[in-house]
Amino acid sequence: MKRDSRLSGVLHVLLHMAEVEGPLTSEALSKVMQTNPVVIRRIMAGLREQGFVRSEKGHGGGWHIACDFNQVTLKDIYAALGSPELFAMSNRTETPGCLVEQAVNAALDTSFRNAEALLLEQFGRITLAALSADFHARFVNHRGALHQASVHQ
Repeated sequence: MKRDSRLSGVLHVLLHMAEVEGPLTSEALSKVMQTNPVVIRRIMAGLREQGFVRSEKGHGGGWHIACDFNQVTLKDIYAALGSPELFAMSNRTETPGCLVEQAVNAALDTSFRNAEALLLEQFGRITLAALSADFHARFVNHRGALHQASVHQ
């Protein structure tokens, strides 16, 4: 079963956008994401509807961040994507009258609901600013590691 990576992709795009002053075209973002510009436009249209990005047409136009990274959480972005299914697993439903299937499904339903609630709670704690800060820390550490490697050669 194919995994849904839209949330990861959208977060990736937003963090790249935050690193650039001025607008980024769908074509430029598609190169960063190694996808088709049409895919980027579709994603960005949904984010624009929620007020997370804005676009300018014409020469020098493109996509801009339109939200406060300190206020927007992963849960907000997840909701903007239409709250896709979080888990690929589901219940067997071939024999709904089977008492064993009913018992199994009841246990799984409760477990899936609890796991989803915990995951969404965690998403609500992580802001785009926190992701950006993590990226910047990794970047500094990466540059430091590269510098250390070049000094010791």
